[in-house]
Amino acid sequence: MRGRGAAFGGGAATVNSADSGGVRTDTGSITIVSVAQRRRRMAAAIVDSLAWIVGILAAVVLRFEFEPSVGGWIATLVLALIAAALQVVVGYFLAFYRGRFTYGSFEEVRTLGLAVTAQAFVLSVIVMTVGPLLSIPRGTVILAFPFVLLLMFGVRYLARLLLERNRKPGDEAEPALIIGAGYLGDTLLHNITTDPTSPIRAVGILDDDPAKKNLRLRGVPVIGRTSQIAAAAERTGAKVAVIAIGRADSALLRRLTDAAASAGLAVSVTPILSNLVSGEESAADVRDISIEDLIGRHPVDTNVELIAGYVTGRRVLITGAGGSIGSELCRQLAKFGPSELIMLDRDETGLQLAQLGTSGHGLLDTKDVVLADIRESATLNEIFASRRPEVVFHAAALKHLPMLEQYPDEAWKTNVLGTLNVLQAARSVGVDTFVNISTDKAANPTSVLGHSKRVAEKLTAWAGEQTGMRYLSVRFGNVIGSRGSMLPTFKALIEAGGPLTVTHPDVTRYFMTIPEACQLVIQAGGIGRVGEVLILDMGEPVSILEVAKRMIAMSGKSIEIVFTGLRQGEKLHEVLIGNRENLERPFHSKVSHTTADPISPEHLDKAGWESRMVSEPRNNDTAIIEPVRLSNTESPK
Repeated sequence: MRGRGAAFGGGAATVNSADSGGVRTDTGSITIVSVAQRRRRMAAAIVDSLAWIVGILAAVVLRFEFEPSVGGWIATLVLALIAAALQVVVGYFLAFYRGRFTYGSFEEVRTLGLAVTAQAFVLSVIVMTVGPLLSIPRGTVILAFPFVLLLMFGVRYLARLLLERNRKPGDEAEPALIIGAGYLGDTLLHNITTDPTSPIRAVGILDDDPAKKNLRLRGVPVIGRTSQIAAAAERTGAKVAVIAIGRADSALLRRLTDAAASAGLAVSVTPILSNLVSGEESAADVRDISIEDLIGRHPVDTNVELIAGYVTGRRVLITGAGGSIGSELCRQLAKFGPSELIMLDRDETGLQLAQLGTSGHGLLDTKDVVLADIRESATLNEIFASRRPEVVFHAAALKHLPMLEQYPDEAWKTNVLGTLNVLQAARSVGVDTFVNISTDKAANPTSVLGHSKRVAEKLTAWAGEQTGMRYLSVRFGNVIGSRGSMLPTFKALIEAGGPLTVTHPDVTRYFMTIPEACQLVIQAGGIGRVGEVLILDMGEPVSILEVAKRMIAMSGKSIEIVFTGLRQGEKLHEVLIGNRENLERPFHSKVSHTTADPISPEHLDKAGWESRMVSEPRNNDTAIIEPVRLSNTESPK
């Protein structure tokens, strides 16, 4: 929701959170505390001291049924003053009155309760021992204890109520429906309701859990189910819908977005749960829904312990580290603490970006970046012999289908022979985990790209068979946002005013975001077995025409759509599983396992491979269409 002010509570970085309002400036070891802060802290100490005085006096009054003897009053008053002074000393020592806690926060209340309990115990022991000599009832402190806590907690609760009321967004903020009453929704509501500058104010919550139908979060009620978006918007006057479901996939997001758009609501979304857990984003980082969310969001459960078992403390090498997949693999793998992360690519600019993502700089003067071409077997062997990686992720490949149709020899050199070079170098130094990044085009291949990657899968299976080590391939469909892929191309065409080119009205593709695909690739490295092909669950295939229409609608422009016809080797519908492949899912719900027929280097037949490239039919069985034009308001015939 960056157009409306993305992050709620964005000014908190310059505010002393311990006092909820005073600005703090740190210069060296000197901390400047404002006069207002000092007054608030002094007031807190006075309130807590008075709580002890009132509590002890009230206990004595109750003990004597409102008729206390005159003789014990002076001693009781002295006890109350001692308890009050002791509270100030303890509070100062525990930093209650020095800004350690936010006033009225749960953390402060918990620590305060423990401190008061300890103080009451000590005073009770003293009073029980010497109290009768001074005409103070033995049970005075025990009776006073609940009064003291009630007064301290009550004042803090009232202070929080007043503070939150003053911090609520104003009437100028847009009314919003929050979709999701779970942890993420609650956190989002906390940010909204305590930020007077928030661009939205919550007017209702929608959730499908029957147990939450009477729930109120931060004073905001659950008013219905997600199927009642239109009715809820009409009843509350909402202008915005914020989807706060951390594990929402693309199918759910499309359904909710379409329903909200039909009701005339702008749609925003919170970050995915994995980004919240990793600390990359917070619940306050609300943004407008994007096309990436609608077609490629597939939340992934990551088994951190399993990954750490084969990555942490080991030497890990990534080929193609400068590419879209390779650089994200580097960034994610760096979090698991490998002893050495070796990023190899022939693209020096790509290596610089990868280094920025892992080391925070792009100096290119350290040994973690290696400039080399996987086509050069001698160079690879030297690098592997000197660096001796233990785990390899092979992401280097040529991937653009139409380009390889024109230059099939390049696909053979890189995707087949280049993969063989990396495999041979890995075998020579005893690499025990090798993950080859494949593509859905290798299943029932019809293109040069698909056939070359299918051979790479078979070579990887052969290397696993020869070594007995975990050499495997991971196959998945299109990733969103990679260089030269569909979405960046569509965005560029829309920004240029169109037309938008689509190959066929019925064409579909699988999509997944790069981070989620890489999470599953790394996970697969820990669960794959020798020679297997692991296939990532990418949900349902998405209509490219629908993607084009959504992107045009989101742009607010009137853009023509032109159908150009399928290109040589291109399929109408991609598949992830070949006709002769059998699947099982023994370890992870989003990763299927099958096997590839191994092929040894001696049996590589380039001439036979090239003959398959010119055989007919090689295209997917579909009608050839002439280029036609379609406005963004029309539907295909």
